[in-house]
Amino acid sequence: MQAVNVRRRALNLTEPSGPRFGQQGQGTPLRLLIVGDSSAAGVGVGRQNDALSGQLTSRLTQGRHLTWRLEATTGHRSADALARVRALPPQTFDVAVLALGVNDVTRLARRRRFHMEQCALIKLLRDRFGVRLVVLSGVPPMAYFPALPQPLAWVLGRHAARLDRVLSNLAAGNHDLIHLPFTMAPDPALAAQDGYHPSAAAYSLWAETLAETINAELSCTSRPAPQARRICRTNETE
Repeated sequence: MQAVNVRRRALNLTEPSGPRFGQQGQGTPLRLLIVGDSSAAGVGVGRQNDALSGQLTSRLTQGRHLTWRLEATTGHRSADALARVRALPPQTFDVAVLALGVNDVTRLARRRRFHMEQCALIKLLRDRFGVRLVVLSGVPPMAYFPALPQPLAWVLGRHAARLDRVLSNLAAGNHDLIHLPFTMAPDPALAAQDGYHPSAAAYSLWAETLAETINAELSCTSRPAPQARRICRTNETE
């Protein structure tokens, strides 16, 4: 009943205007793909420049020629993102950022299914698009979303933590996968008007953390051999 009421009363924010692909900067080439749901699409702000893609790309252009693309839609689950990426024409990316999980949580996706769909998406990015670094953005702690009342917030928060552990386990022991936990403080100022999506300040913090992580990984000269990959060999139980 709480979930129904939240949906009925929710402030429906649209995806921001602005470019979803482009090139900028000069220097070493870097090709970036961002895949995700409404948070990746930038819901909560009015312009893509203030959203995740705009703030992240601006932080990655120092000394680089950045080619980037955003593939994200409100309401997308992991399965939807997988289908969307499958439909892309052949091209090459160096780094992919995945921002998925909230809609899997609200649909009460089982851990096994979430695990399988994330695995399939990662494999597709590697095999068809040549991605050599995948950053898995952590599932946000939904227990702290201002728009969610208790005990609904607690229930969704628990399930969000379960699915986030799936991402953490996927990244463990894989040199080209990074799980980036959601570490922002539960500050109302970091939520948009709807109490559900990130504000411009939250997008800025998120983009800064992502950029620092990507820069550190790209500057690392010693990596384990590719044989060290063990992705999707560990089954997720219900």
